[in-house]
Amino acid sequence: MSKSVALHTLLGDYPVTLPLKRGEVKSSSVALEFADVKVPNTAFKRVVRDLEFDVAEIAIVTFLMAKAHAKPYVLLPAVIVGRFQHPLIVYNIERGPLAPSDLAGRRVGIRSYSVTTAAWVRGILANDYGVDLDRVQWITFEEAHVAEFRDPPNVQRAPEGKDLTTMLLEGEIDAAIMGAVPSDPRLKPLIPDPENAAKAWQKKYGALQINHMVAVKDSLSKSNPEAVREIWRLLVESKKAAGLPKAGALDTNPFGLEANRRNLEVAIDYVYQQRLIPRRFTVDELFDDVTRKF
Repeated sequence: MSKSVALHTLLGDYPVTLPLKRGEVKSSSVALEFADVKVPNTAFKRVVRDLEFDVAEIAIVTFLMAKAHAKPYVLLPAVIVGRFQHPLIVYNIERGPLAPSDLAGRRVGIRSYSVTTAAWVRGILANDYGVDLDRVQWITFEEAHVAEFRDPPNVQRAPEGKDLTTMLLEGEIDAAIMGAVPSDPRLKPLIPDPENAAKAWQKKYGALQINHMVAVKDSLSKSNPEAVREIWRLLVESKKAAGLPKAGALDTNPFGLEANRRNLEVAIDYVYQQRLIPRRFTVDELFDDVTRKF
């Protein structure tokens, strides 16, 4: 490339990305122009509906659903956010005990039916605790990022002005899937001993629960593969500059196709089981001839 290519970019502030965003990792051939978005998931509609960004952080469930509707993005095998979701479904202990086996016929609040954390938690409930997801009443607050998706019949929108935590505390819903572990002592994990449950899940499935990865427009990959390779280099160098993974710690930001193959296989299985996509994609078809080599 003879001159620097400017690319409109959506990327949040995380340990793995901060060296890149602060300019500690640089390129002479690619200029990533970061959108002023503090919470990236608030801009995911702009990614998959408006096709606004050349390079974008994207939730893996949103990406899979977007692919099912032929949105023009291709995945990079870089996990920006990954974690285990077991502690994130909670209930109000003041209203009595509740277990996964009690969820049939109950009301469970979630931000949106297709949000990635909710899809992971539902997959855990169905595959490891025998919960029939169709017998749960899901209460949502937002529509899907992908405009073409329609919520299933057992999904109901919360009344206007309602708040997920308030509804849970007031008994209007029985449990809720949160974006982060709540600080309120009345709200406890529905899954017993979630930390050890997560370790057992990891051992059973050999996977990490991916939240966000990176995607690029497929037109960019076709027209300027060198730019995409440079984006990949920048991400890799940013992770190295951040000193990740820490010695002895689990790598929650795995990079590379083979490092993520199993993670993606399980994600695809869960998303397909929940009828968020019409068929099981293969891992390789999420990438193209450029990004598949990373």
